[in-house]
Amino acid sequence: MSVAIKKSIKVLQNIRIEEGVYDLRLEAGDMAMDASPGQFISLYCDDGGRLLPRPISICEIDKETGNIRLVYRVVGNGTREFAGLKQGELIDCIGPLGKGFTLEGKKALIIGGGIGIPPLLELAKQLKCEKSIVLGFRDVTFLDKDFESYGKVYISTEDGSVGTKGNVIDAIKANNLEADIIYACGPTPMLKGVKEYAGSNNIRAQLSLEERMACGIGACLACVCKSTEVDHHTNVNNKRICKEGPVFYADDIVL
Repeated sequence: MSVAIKKSIKVLQNIRIEEGVYDLRLEAGDMAMDASPGQFISLYCDDGGRLLPRPISICEIDKETGNIRLVYRVVGNGTREFAGLKQGELIDCIGPLGKGFTLEGKKALIIGGGIGIPPLLELAKQLKCEKSIVLGFRDVTFLDKDFESYGKVYISTEDGSVGTKGNVIDAIKANNLEADIIYACGPTPMLKGVKEYAGSNNIRAQLSLEERMACGIGACLACVCKSTEVDHHTNVNNKRICKEGPVFYADDIVL
């Protein structure tokens, strides 16, 4: 089990790869050594008015160099501040946090939507089974070329400008993709569709949930999802996304 570390780490690179989407490389040391696919780290802002850290999923892990790659979208003041980080600067962070993916199956289907795509890249690298990768975008694509080294990539776009017109389920059906395990990360409507598809086709599925977080370590109960079983921590049908998740088996949660 990984142990969360809080420290200041060095920025190695922070570049814009698409409109509003940035590629941040960090010299994370032991934090990288302990990290696994599907986990996240929380970054702290310099601005004293923004006390809570911002959770960002880990995109890639290099245990040899101790470096971590994050790919994030600017959605508020916190991530806007991160977009201004320069090479050589230090940033406070804590991680790795959360429960990541469990590597299993002989034939995997990796499904990502929007900014839920980055945490699936390290998973695609580490999975040694046969795999198909389905990435869903509104229009502009990113990271799809990075995935091509690890499996056949299928793309869906809402306007049909690239790949299948529609959503990720449309792309799966259009290409007759099959699997015995599904891994997915993306917005809740997409995950609902994946959960329904997996259930109707008798396929096990692991879903990584996207949620606003406060503490990021399971203490505040600000990020919970409804679970099918009573949680031993809260004694209700809830799971803490930052602690018991962000990755859950589809059968264990209600979306």
